Amino acid sequence: MPRQKDCFVGVDIGSAFSKAVVIVANQIVSYSVIPSGANYRRAAERVIKDALAKLNFSLERVVSLVATGYGAKNVPSATQVVTDITCQAKGTFHLFPSVRTVIDIGDMFSWVIKLDSEGRAISFLNSGKCAGGSGRVLQVIAHVLQVRLEEIGGLSLKSSKRIEFNTGCAVFAETEAISRIAEGSLKEDVLAGLHRALAAQIQSLAERLGVEEDCAVVGGGAKDTGLVRSLEEALGLRLLVPEEPQTVAAFGAALIASEGAG
Repeated sequence: MPRQKDCFVGVDIGSAFSKAVVIVANQIVSYSVIPSGANYRRAAERVIKDALAKLNFSLERVVSLVATGYGAKNVPSATQVVTDITCQAKGTFHLFPSVRTVIDIGDMFSWVIKLDSEGRAISFLNSGKCAGGSGRVLQVIAHVLQVRLEEIGGLSLKSSKRIEFNTGCAVFAETEAISRIAEGSLKEDVLAGLHRALAAQIQSLAERLGVEEDCAVVGGGAKDTGLVRSLEEALGLRLLVPEEPQTVAAFGAALIASEGAG
């Protein structure tokens, strides 16, 4: 049996951000989120060290560590690598046992995942390689509008005249956003239009798979309150959002690490 303060760690190495979650008795006791940068191995080492340092723990205190995400194979201390679909399902279901549909809005892809009554992923679809269906388009437009990424959600909610984007492509959306600003459109109206366009793509994906309530939204895109609002309007339902939606896959990985050490 592990000592009382021995812990389990889940690590999610995404294309934009790396996340580590530390759990004790299936409860999150520490986490860290950092930019992934160009070196995933270095990001993995750093994010694990940072999450453990908040507890004054060393790596020796970790009973088991499970990695997931785009750069999971670059985590040298991982005892196991698990798909992000499985980890998102595990983490979301633990937080919201009533959830049957999970929408994961990541940097490279958006996923819609259907769960069974035990929290297992039974079917899923992703947005493909087009950045217009993922959180990447939010970064692109934030740069164009010269606003911080974490500010765009609240700013878009101030819109009184949402513009309509004629494309779902991130490249063309950037060009269109520049044109609209040149025409005198307000930043909040451009952002509200962007959120609606992205929500429409995710809505199409969700309806292809079939949405069953309750439905939760996770991933970095779930931190954007304007996008969540637009998605709720598009789907016609209330979405459950975790307190720290960006860390849910890492949390699921930590839970899997705990189960594997039982």
